[in-house]
Amino acid sequence: MRELEVATAAAREAGAVIRSLYGTGLAVVQKGDRGDSPLTEADTRANQLLHERIASAFPADAWLSEESRDTADRLRRPRVWIVDPLDGTKEFVRGIPELAVCVALVENGAPLVGVTYNPIRDELFAAARGAGATLDGRPVHVTPTADLARARVLASRSENERGEWERFRGRFAIDLCGSVAYKLALVAAGRADATFTLSAKNEWDICSSACLIECAGGRVSDLSGAPVRYNRPGPRLGGVVASNGVLHDAILAAIRP
Repeated sequence: MRELEVATAAAREAGAVIRSLYGTGLAVVQKGDRGDSPLTEADTRANQLLHERIASAFPADAWLSEESRDTADRLRRPRVWIVDPLDGTKEFVRGIPELAVCVALVENGAPLVGVTYNPIRDELFAAARGAGATLDGRPVHVTPTADLARARVLASRSENERGEWERFRGRFAIDLCGSVAYKLALVAAGRADATFTLSAKNEWDICSSACLIECAGGRVSDLSGAPVRYNRPGPRLGGVVASNGVLHDAILAAIRP
């Protein structure tokens, strides 16, 4: 459990940095050609702290983070920490408290440990393979909802604004929420039945909370229904579906073109 303890402590420390900068009007720069991926001092400072804490505790492990330069070295190591220091930077900038620090440990492609921390709401979701999932130290489980028509599904605000959820209205209840990782964590904690995105995401967006969902009894897959493997040469994923498990096949059927 040392890995879980280190991940939890590091996530809380990084979260404290983010919380101290929340609402202070930080300068925002845009990454990428499309200009739709914001970066702030909160992202970079949290990333530096996480890297220092984890590399100090586990120097033999590899590192993959949204805010660090990627190297092929990680592909040669059995264990890699996959991190998003601030998932939900758009929400952070807009003052919406739906964001997360994401810390996961993967061994041979499968998550062993996952910590997803919302520092604004002070909610800490944590899981380790074989030990279940918790929210603020209390065990959590996915919901038993088996009827898609009665399901509560979390949707991205950005995707909703682009009209990507219009074809699903009336098929199940749709609630808007920021941060991919935070949405998945809420599913793991039984606060929603499912979430999905048809847009491309990266391993660091989902890995920590995918561990939470699987340890809480749910299921995470790509858009074809196949399990997601981590620490691949290219960390980009074509989309993801996360659910309580019993709804998974119905959701896969619903999202088919």
